[in-house]
Amino acid sequence: MSILSVNKVKLNAKPANKTEAIRMAGQLLVDAGHASAGYIDKMLEREETLSTYMGNGLAIPHGTADSKSLIVSTGLSIVQLAEGVDFGDGEKATLIIGIAAAGNDHLEILTNVAMICSEDENMEQIMNAKTPEDMIKIFESGMEA
Repeated sequence: MSILSVNKVKLNAKPANKTEAIRMAGQLLVDAGHASAGYIDKMLEREETLSTYMGNGLAIPHGTADSKSLIVSTGLSIVQLAEGVDFGDGEKATLIIGIAAAGNDHLEILTNVAMICSEDENMEQIMNAKTPEDMIKIFESGMEA
């Protein structure tokens, strides 16, 4: 099973708030078979403890340390937000990357995603992506580097 695939990319989403945005990212992971439904609650629990907003419009919600048993396999979901949502402290997230990481994949994936999204040029391409395939290409080229 691929970490990233078209069925885990949602373009121009319009969630009402941060919670709904995180639920969207989590649901894509659950629907693709990477995690059980309870993982979404763990993503929300993590967010209450520590914001997953990384700056530059990016948030990377993921489960708590005790959510490993809910993860079946490593996967990423991408939710591109048309208008962005407030992630607290006036920070607006326009890109939500949900992560379900089996084993010790977690840090490597977080680092790769953060590096890809720290480049303004990449973020511009990501926000202008018109198809899930376009979105995946940006991430795959960044992760191979």
